[in-house]
Amino acid sequence: MPLRKLQQTDAYSMILEAIDLGEYRPGDRLVESELADRFGVSRTPVREALQRLETQSLLARDGRSLIVASLDHNQMAELYVVRRELEGLAARLAAQHATAEEVRILREMVTEDNALIEDPPALARANRRFHKQIHLASHNRYLVQQLDLVHRTMALMATTSLAAQGRGVIAQSEHDAIVGAIEARDADAAHDALREHISVAFMTRLKQDAGQRRDQS
Repeated sequence: MPLRKLQQTDAYSMILEAIDLGEYRPGDRLVESELADRFGVSRTPVREALQRLETQSLLARDGRSLIVASLDHNQMAELYVVRRELEGLAARLAAQHATAEEVRILREMVTEDNALIEDPPALARANRRFHKQIHLASHNRYLVQQLDLVHRTMALMATTSLAAQGRGVIAQSEHDAIVGAIEARDADAAHDALREHISVAFMTRLKQDAGQRRDQS
């Protein structure tokens, strides 16, 4: 791959990861020169990466500046509707097509992630890895692509629902049920368990947002 194309890809991936990790949060301004210095690439691939992220609606214009976009209530609701359906399909396909090794990895993830319940940021990162593993276990490249887009957009939410009191324990219990259904090769149960998991996460986030509005009033 030509160096310029490689730098462009790297710049895009690095900026996207920084947003995903919360290093840049909704409303934060992204400055081309600062990003180039931070990531050790030239300004041209950074500029092209920013344009790509703007096209994907992950960045928005604020005058002449680019800022990390944010989601309003309706956008969040629409995103969760799509995520619930796609994630449910991924679980169904994983129950049908995952290899024995992939299923064992999912079980190990649930066991290991139980140690992160008191660390919401770490648990959120582990949660993303867990869901990505289910996506890959579906063995459907087009579904994986669509879920990648959904999860990139999820990064625009300023907080994780796993930070809510007691949510980590419940989420891990839900993960356990999802993997149990995949282990049993019960496609319907896996589909339903993951859809319910996303629904509960959405309700938790709605409660978080309502609490923030109450505190601000």
